[in-house]
Formats: sequence, structure tokens, C-alpha cells
Amino acid sequence: MQGKEGDTKLSWDGSYRYVSLDNRSGDLHTSTLEIDREALCAENGAGTSPPAPSPEACLLLLDVLVLPQEYFRLVKVKIAIRDVNDNAPRFPVPHIRLWVPENAPVNTRLAIEHPALDPDVGTNGVQTYRLRDDYGVFTLDVEENESGERTPYLIVMGALDREARGEYVTLIFAEDGGTPPLVGSATLTVGISDVNDNCPQFGESQLNVTLCGNSSTGARVATVHALDADLGSNAQITYSYSQKVPQPSKDLFHLDESKGIVELSRKIDGDTPRLHRLIILANGPGCIPAVITVLVSIIKVMMRPPEVVPRFIANEVDGVVYLRELEPVNTPVAFFTIKDPDEKYNVDCYLDGDGPFRLTPYKPYNNEYLLETTKPLDYEVQQLYEISVVAWNSEGFHVNKIIKVQVLDDNDNSPVFSQQLIELSIEENNAPNAFLAKLHATDADSGERGKVSYYLGPDAPSYFALDKTTGVLTVSTQLDREEKEKYRYTVKAVDSGLPPRESIATVTITVLDKNDNSPRFINKDFSFFVPENFPGFGEIGVISVTDADSGRNGWVALSVVNGSDIFVIDTGKGILRAKVSLDREQQSSYVLWIEAVDGGDPALSSTAKITVLLLDINDNPPLVLFPQSNMSYLLVLPSTLPGSPITEVYAVDKDTGMNAVIAYSIIGRRGPRPESFRIDPKTGNITLEEALMQNDYGLYRLLVKVSDHGYPEPLHSTVMVNLFVNDTVSNESYIESLLRKEPDINIEEKLPQISIEPTHKKIESASCVPTLVALSIISLGSITLVTGMGIYICLRKGKKPHSADENLEVQIPLNRRINLHMLEKKPMEISNI
Repeated sequence: MQGKEGDTKLSWDGSYRYVSLDNRSGDLHTSTLEIDREALCAENGAGTSPPAPSPEACLLLLDVLVLPQEYFRLVKVKIAIRDVNDNAPRFPVPHIRLWVPENAPVNTRLAIEHPALDPDVGTNGVQTYRLRDDYGVFTLDVEENESGERTPYLIVMGALDREARGEYVTLIFAEDGGTPPLVGSATLTVGISDVNDNCPQFGESQLNVTLCGNSSTGARVATVHALDADLGSNAQITYSYSQKVPQPSKDLFHLDESKGIVELSRKIDGDTPRLHRLIILANGPGCIPAVITVLVSIIKVMMRPPEVVPRFIANEVDGVVYLRELEPVNTPVAFFTIKDPDEKYNVDCYLDGDGPFRLTPYKPYNNEYLLETTKPLDYEVQQLYEISVVAWNSEGFHVNKIIKVQVLDDNDNSPVFSQQLIELSIEENNAPNAFLAKLHATDADSGERGKVSYYLGPDAPSYFALDKTTGVLTVSTQLDREEKEKYRYTVKAVDSGLPPRESIATVTITVLDKNDNSPRFINKDFSFFVPENFPGFGEIGVISVTDADSGRNGWVALSVVNGSDIFVIDTGKGILRAKVSLDREQQSSYVLWIEAVDGGDPALSSTAKITVLLLDINDNPPLVLFPQSNMSYLLVLPSTLPGSPITEVYAVDKDTGMNAVIAYSIIGRRGPRPESFRIDPKTGNITLEEALMQNDYGLYRLLVKVSDHGYPEPLHSTVMVNLFVNDTVSNESYIESLLRKEPDINIEEKLPQISIEPTHKKIESASCVPTLVALSIISLGSITLVTGMGIYICLRKGKKPHSADENLEVQIPLNRRINLHMLEKKPMEISNI
């Protein structure tokens, strides 16, 4: 976007807030203002940009000007903003309510009028709906219209009965198609609307009533009451006389159509029949009427009965007295004055009916009685009492005054949880807003006083939520058993009384384990140092491994991935063992991989590297590579100068360290003047110490000991070095015959000489005699000692000693250099001393 030596410039547009332009290079960059596709597309919809080419497109439209004038050009740039799943579905209302008639057939579909909204588009928008609890009678279906909008439908899958259950409360979840998906929820209440599927019913079929002939007009004869399980207009009942009731009876007794009260409508005279059969019908909409018979017997009265005149102290409306349940004992209800119209009979008054009431004469007045309570009233036990004040005169005539006492509810009951300890469990790694339980508490009080709200206690973690109205307990975040396995906190149920009353229950939540942790080694690399020749199935080391899961998910099995033919591991204790004894000289170290597999389904595993390093022990004596035979010999000329190298003894040791450090020493000599030769204790080089005389001609045999510096005891080998001092080798068969003879060499055990100064003094034969005698005695003792040690070593290593003659096949000149590679192919056996 740059011309020759030109500048670029953005035109003035709202999109400049989201991008910046380098005026020199023409590079476009995003600005510090975060791009919100949902907000930006809302702006575009307001008219700041042309319509998007597709429902999921969100465009930034830029005009770029190329300046100066001679390079002027207008470039239009479109920047498409791709949607990411950064918005969870959200229902427009927190509480959705649907009504379904109780006679709705199976497969009835009802649209949920408040579907969830998600500002994201495409698969990041709302994809599916689901119910937390379908109660076995509901399911969800989703329909998509031409514009791509998805509407959930509630489908009835089973029979409904409002009289059995009038309401279903659950949660509806909306889930988008993002990765991971995001979820929104709302409370869904499905109310079951009533249909007229029940008819009125009387509790009894006949009432027997006795009525005095002098009863006054308006006196209540009887009250009939029928029940209908439906609601509203479906439960509306009207009462009427059957056509079988004679008209005179209808004229004498008035029936209240709405209340079912039968009253005396006119005076009873001598012509009035003494028995009336009143057939009363209870009529409901669309129902066959229920029938009850009221049999009224009229008794003849020759005198006027006593009169009962009430004067109410408590609140009274339409003959019903209202008392609060928290009123104290002995609360006065009413005064009753008893009158005898004839004023010539004694009248007695008493209380008839059940209830915590008593009627007592009020002193010092006559014919005055006080009605009062005897016990506290309890609305939750009984709400309505019907008692009768009966007045009898001495002639046996009586009159009843019916009193109804309605107990008013007070907030005297706290909510009660169905369980004081609510034990719940949930698998770890649960989905967000996962359902835990629906708490339920009841309150025996009525109305608002019995309406219960639910709250979490102060000890509840913040990621638990309790719906105030429904009591649905959820957890908003994923739980991790390895972080915390048990939760224990309180919940409260509070009623709506004044003052409110509450109760507390304890919730315990156990987080169940899932196999979400792989076995974990204490170290990723283990190193074990083991001495070689370690016995088979001995304990090399312990591999420590843990698994944060529990139960079978935390059970770990160990196995050797490689090297299982040599090594084995104890699963229970994690002990690594070798099936065979290990030899460092064959292999100095082993690298193993150990796999740990847990018992979950599916199983999880991990591996660790094991390095087994073998520590050297001194189990190999030095191996003499040169000379290769005790029968080989070397010609030494008499003219050889003192200090000249003659030959060397070369040996190797398969061990390492000090176990492989070799020292050379001459432990036995034979020849005319055997002390003429010395060996370097470090290099094994043999040199001439003194000039050879004519008397020194002949065969010299040097028994060389090759010893290592091993611990706890050094090992050694011996080799015979044969030197023939002469001008020439004139008779080889003669020399070979001398070599085949058993060597008679005195062994002299002494430390290898580090350095020996050559001497050229002439040794007299007489001076050697004492020395030879002493050496002979020492040699005999040394031979005995060395022989015993050799037998011990051979027995310990399980090897049979071989005679020296079996190793005399190879004869090579001792002053020739040796090919070590050739020697390794055919090593010689050297007897130990």
C-alpha cells in the first residue's frame, strides 16, 4: 500500500480505532483497543458499514489514501473479524414458566418462549438444550427455522395429573458448540393447569336433624358440604333440592345454593308435617350431581325453650370467633346470658363439643357464664373448633347455641429439613453449574409464615450456589478430588414470618475419584550403584512412584520395558532385582525404562529412566599377553652392555581402577648368575644389570610374578622368562630339552623393586653359597605357602588347576613385539601361585 516515495493515510472512519497504519511502509497493525466482534457488528448493524455478506461475517471497512498528489490512489480494505467462543448462552429471564393442561396427550409440544441468546455465531452459538431432570414425563426438542434460529420445545412424554402433582421445577441448560462448550441455565417451572376431571363428593349420604317446633325463623337446621378436587371454576359447587322434595318442604326450609346451609324460613304451626326428607344435590360443571339426604324431625314443644344470648369478647365475624394460637391460657372468648322466657323453670347451662374450652358461671351474677380457653391453641394441630352452648330447663327442654372458633396462625414453627445431615457425592471434573441436590424443608405455619427460602451458611465456599426459591444446590466450578475430597458446610431454611424463624442443616459432599492423574515417579532418572557379582534376585534399589488418585485408580503396577530378560521389578514394593549375577567385565552399565501403569479405566501410565552402574571388584587376575609361553626363549649376546633392555613382560587386567594397576617382580631365578637381570616393577621391562662374563654363559630362567593392586586382596599370575646367554644358538634341541625339565627355582617373595642400581662388581662363587642356602630355605617355605593359596583360589572359583606343561605349546622370541589383537583371540592360561 505504498507508492514510489509516497505516504499512505487512513480516511476518517470509525474503524480507525481498531487498526493503525504506518504512513511510510503502509503496514497495517491492530491497535491497543481490543476487537470485540459482537460490539463491532452491532455498530455495523447501526449503519456505519455496508451490510455483511453473510450472517457470520463481521467486517472492518477501511479507505486508504496513497499520497502525494502524483501518486494519489484510493485503496479499499476489508478486514474480516472471525468469531471466537467468548460468550456463554444466556437466557433473557432467570425463571421460565410454562402451563400444560393435565389432560395434555403424549407428544404435546410447547414452545419455550424465552430461548437462550448467544452473541457468538455459527457453531459458537447455541446448539443444544437439555433438562437437568425430566421427571420421566418431559423431554426437549429443538427446531431450527430458515434464519438459523433454534427454538426449544417441551414435549410431554407421559400422563399428567394435577391432583397428584401440580408443578414441576427443573433447570434448562443451553449449550453452544464451542471448544470447550459454554453453558447457560435458567429455572424452568412447568405448571399443570386444571381440567374438570373430578366431580363433587359428599362425605356421608344422610344427616339426621331434630328441630324443635317452637324454633324461630332463620334458625339453622343443617349444613351440607361437598368437596371437588379440581380448582377454580372447575371446583365450583352449587346446591339444590331434588325434584323429589315436596314443595311444602321447600317452602319451609330454605337452602343456600352456594353455602349449603339449610335454614327455617317460616314459623312451624300445627299443620306442619313432623318429618321432612330433604334430598340435596351438589352440582359441579359437567358432572352428575352428588346426593345427600337430610332427615328433619320436628318435635312438638308446649312451652318456650330457654334463650342463650352471647356477648363476644374475642373478635367475631358472622358467628365465627377468631383466636390467635399464641393467646395465653384462660383467654376469655365470650359471655353467655341464659334467659327463661316463662320465668318459672330452673335452667342449667353446659358446653358440648371437643376443644380446649370451658364454660363456668361468672360470680357473683346469676345466669351469666364465661367461655374461656383451658390450653394453648395450636393452629398446626386443629384450625377450627365447633362447640355448642346448651341450655336445659327443669322440664327437659333445651336449646343449642353453636359457636365456631377459628384459630389464626402465628409464626411459631421453624422450617424443618427432611434431613439434618445431607450427604451428597459427585465425580470430580464435573461440568460447570452441575446439579448436586434439591434441598427441601417444610414449615407447619400457613401463608407467608410457611413460605421457606434457602441460603448457604457462611462456611460454604463461594463456588457453591443455592437457589433461594427452589432449594436447588449447584456447584459452579470443577471440583478436584486431589485438591479437596470432602466439603462440609451449613445451609439455612428461613421462613417469611415476622420475625422470621430458621433452621440449619449440614451438607457433606464427597468428591468421587476419576482416573485423571498418571502415576508419578519421585525422580525421572534413577541411578543405582551395584557391585559386580551381585547375587541373583538381590535388591538393587527401590523405585518410588505415587498416584494422586484413590482406590483402583491409584493402584500402580511397575514393569521393565527393556531388559526384562535380565531385570525384574517387584510391583508391590518397587524393588528392582537382577535375575542373574552381573559381570562388569561383560557390561559395565545398564539403562532401563520402567513403566508405571495405574488401575484406572482407561489406564494412565508414565515412564522413568533407570541407570544401573556396576562397581568393579577384584575378580580377575592379570592376564599375561607376552610372553605367550613358558617354553619360549631369547638369545642374549655376551657383548650386551649393562643397562640394555633385553625383553619385557606385558600383562593386562580386565578390572578397573586400582584393581587393574599391575606390578611386576621376579620371584624366582635360575642360571649361572641369575641376579644379572632385573625387571621394572611398573613397565615389566627386563634389563641387564651387570656385564656378562664367560662364566655367565648358559640358560637363565626368571619366574616373574604379575600382581594387581586389588582390594580386599590382590590377584596375580606368573610367567617364566627364559634367556639363553651365548654367542649363537648352536643346538636348539638341547635348549628345548633344558626347558622341558621341571624348573627347580627357589621362590623369593619380596616387594617389586622400583629401581635397582646396576653393579659391575665381580661376585665370587664362595660368597654365593650362604646366599643360595638361605634362598633355598625361603623358597621351600614360599612354595608351600603359594601352593596352599593356589588350591584355595582354585576351589573358590570352581576351576581345576592346569599343569604347566599343558600351556607350553607356543614359543616366540621374547624380544619380538606382539600383536595384541591376535593375542586376544587366543589367550594363554597362566597358572596362579
